[in-house]
Amino acid sequence: MDLASIRIITHDVDRLTHFYEVVTGVTATRPAPVFAELRTASGTLAIASTATVAMLGDQAPQPASNNSIIIEFLVADVDAEFARLHDEPGILADVALPPTTMPWGNRSTLFRDPDGTLVNLFSRPAA
Repeated sequence: MDLASIRIITHDVDRLTHFYEVVTGVTATRPAPVFAELRTASGTLAIASTATVAMLGDQAPQPASNNSIIIEFLVADVDAEFARLHDEPGILADVALPPTTMPWGNRSTLFRDPDGTLVNLFSRPAA
């Protein structure tokens, strides 16, 4: 079994897709207006409208209600990425943790996407 993607359900596919395109530097593929995919070398982040899960009725995911997931991206230089994103309007509107060296050695910065999901950019300590 292979993990195919992580999908975020949102009310605004265009806004969230733009956010993750800026963060990752990856251009999303858009097979339909209600769906986008950002494919990286190690995984795919999918962004979809509530219309894609409407058939689930009351069991459908609720957009902008995540309190348990952190989407993590491994980067070469957390400080450089933070500086780059700082210059992008609205991307770092809600920073939870500025670039910080964690007790286990990783360097991380955490911020929220427009729907409130935490995003972690991190680098591992040099070997």
